Amino acid sequence: MNKVLNISAYRFVALPDAGALREPLLQRAEALGLKGTILLAEEGINLFLAGAPAAVRDMLAHLRSDPRLADLQAKESWSDTVPFRRMRVKRKREIIRMNHPAIQPAAGRAPALDALTVQRWLDQGHDDEGRPLVMLDTRNAFEVDQGTFEGAVDWRLARFSDFPQALQEHLPDLQGRTIVSFCTGGIRCEKAALVMREAGLPQVWQLEGGILKYFEETGGAHFRGNCFVFDEREALDGQLAPAQDGSAG
Repeated sequence: MNKVLNISAYRFVALPDAGALREPLLQRAEALGLKGTILLAEEGINLFLAGAPAAVRDMLAHLRSDPRLADLQAKESWSDTVPFRRMRVKRKREIIRMNHPAIQPAAGRAPALDALTVQRWLDQGHDDEGRPLVMLDTRNAFEVDQGTFEGAVDWRLARFSDFPQALQEHLPDLQGRTIVSFCTGGIRCEKAALVMREAGLPQVWQLEGGILKYFEETGGAHFRGNCFVFDEREALDGQLAPAQDGSAG
């Protein structure tokens, strides 16, 4: 039971040699018997890997041996089987597509909140200065349908690149509020928070590590349903276990 370690990790950092990194990383991952996906772009790295625990940790240590990735933080979960069919390493224009070139998280990220602070704010119904709280789901509509925070704002996005336009349409609704953007593992809310700050919203935060880190640290308090994941497990509950049909996180 639970013999397969699954990790997700990303880092926005300048990788001008992203193309040259592809083949060596693929060879090492395959030699370790890992499966999953690594996305490389000049703006950083985004990865989802699964395999034997020692092999996964070996790959993570190898990635961190590059000084640019030394503080790469991974979120862990466990499964009985490997939820990926093969190992892929891809060179991309963006590690998460937004089509908004002015947003460069590697140059400076928006402030982040840890899971326990978000839970406390949700418990009390406002931030520490008494401002009303908006939990803004930056994921696609089909992901939100699996589960989200109670009362979260959902703009029914078809794809993440729709976010900047949706923000302009809903900007008046967010004025005077404290906004916490969230997503599965943190990568989308990094860019979303920066776009909102660029639009002139002063009280914008991102949920550090996304829903998966929140589940790890809180067990899923204030979250209704399960968290959709892009692998064969399909969704995880609040204990980071593969969700059973009809279960709630």
